[in-house]
Amino acid sequence: MQYAVADIHGCLKELKELLALIDLREEDTLYVLGDMVDRGPDPIGVLRLLMGMPNAVPLIGNHEFMMMTVLRRLLVEVTEENAESYLSADDLLSYSNWMANGGDTTIKAFRRLDREEQAELLDYLGDCSLFEETEAGGRTYLMVHAGLEPFDPAKEPEDYELSELLFKAPDLTEPYYDDRYVVTGHRPTFTYGGGDGILRQKGHIAIDCGCCFGHKLGCIRLDDGKEYYVNSKTDCVFG
Repeated sequence: MQYAVADIHGCLKELKELLALIDLREEDTLYVLGDMVDRGPDPIGVLRLLMGMPNAVPLIGNHEFMMMTVLRRLLVEVTEENAESYLSADDLLSYSNWMANGGDTTIKAFRRLDREEQAELLDYLGDCSLFEETEAGGRTYLMVHAGLEPFDPAKEPEDYELSELLFKAPDLTEPYYDDRYVVTGHRPTFTYGGGDGILRQKGHIAIDCGCCFGHKLGCIRLDDGKEYYVNSKTDCVFG
């Protein structure tokens, strides 16, 4: 079986509960559509768990991109003082933007790791896919963190800029393809006005159900479309 989940955002308890709920087996595949880190209480714990799962296929999200952009520069020594003295103006802007988007929980935990594990985590994120395509249940699925915006039917996914894949949410009112479903995270489904469940519309399947904002962690089984949900725990951070 093949499953997809997105925007775990450091919610390790919910992820563990979800894995038990779907009864993920060694022969199954779990696609993780980015934004594993930031905001929630244990982003490093989420990464450690997924790193130990050979059947988990991680995609990069905008939060992993922000994390890598800053921490590869800060790997010398991750301190507040370092951010003030070592970084360029562009680096400081990236740092501030990351902190404003929930990076505080990640950098605090990252700072407590030894240098070897810091490097291992960054290497893991550096190997994440930008998108994945798979066949399941007689359907074709294209999975990407955010979208393919602005969409151009003449372009292949690899032709899009990084920002168009990681930062720009799709327009669910406009279909992308007629021969495949596009599965995305990035923007919580409650912001579309469709509640906090998985949203299916015109060939789009939006699966970020806003766990770190007190809603749900959603997962879809691609083989048959079955949906799974875990309610957010009270210790999630809403930053």
